[in-house]
Amino acid sequence: MILAETVRILGRGQGRARSLTQDEAFNAMQLMLTGTAAPEAIGATLMLMRMKGEIAEEIAGFVQAAQAALPTDPIADLDWSAYAAGRTRGSAWFLHSAKAVAAKGHRVLLHGWNGTDTAIRDGVAQLGIPVCETLADAKTKLDAGNIAYLPLEVVHPALFDLLTLREKLGLRSCVNTVCRMLNPGRASASVQGVFHPSYRLLQSDAAQLMGWDALSVIKGGGGEFERHPGKAIEAFGLNAGTPWQDTLPALIDDQSRLVDHAGDITDTSSPFVQAMIEGTTTLALDTLRHRTSSAAA
Repeated sequence: MILAETVRILGRGQGRARSLTQDEAFNAMQLMLTGTAAPEAIGATLMLMRMKGEIAEEIAGFVQAAQAALPTDPIADLDWSAYAAGRTRGSAWFLHSAKAVAAKGHRVLLHGWNGTDTAIRDGVAQLGIPVCETLADAKTKLDAGNIAYLPLEVVHPALFDLLTLREKLGLRSCVNTVCRMLNPGRASASVQGVFHPSYRLLQSDAAQLMGWDALSVIKGGGGEFERHPGKAIEAFGLNAGTPWQDTLPALIDDQSRLVDHAGDITDTSSPFVQAMIEGTTTLALDTLRHRTSSAAA
């Protein structure tokens, strides 16, 4: 198979083009990741996908192909993706929540890339979250302290190259969603944030197709998994492999913008920030409780 076949499926024209099957998506992503596809075909595939809009089968196939390059042994309990550009987010307060979950005895593996936004990686350093050089290093650091951060460019350079094509194409692609769902530590539970609400159900449906166990997806702060404490939150995901969705009520009476609370990430004295951290932590812990008994064991 060559990637031109994928381009033909997606771009035949009105009434003839169609979405990819899960298997076709898997094969297409394999071609894009192995470097055997023409760059013009890669760009055409990603932009046709953007124009059409992704479906769950396509995302599931893409993610499975990306995961195929990684070890299958689980090393984490909770997968925590962080891939937003942060234009509407304040400080990366959710990092405190990740640390709180780790302090409860759960192994939390953060992973991500945020383009020119340095707030998350700066926060990782300021809060003393260890940064990994390999997946094996991530296991060692999780063994030592239950939390670690894995840069995408380290764990999956080929996928990172596809993600950073945005700089040449000028537009976001479905690779952003694939990265959020990479789950490099093969955790049985995952938390994900999105900026565009439509992706919440897309990611949940794709996770179910892949047989995931526990997942929570929300429209979070700047696109990260971070609860705004003053607003009701629509949440989607999986509970022991079964889809769920719910409306989570506001925690406090304060609808101010997240950027209004940007500041020193080591200073959590603000009641708004405290409510944000506590609400995000609670939702992450609830996600861990959604695992089946065998997965939790």
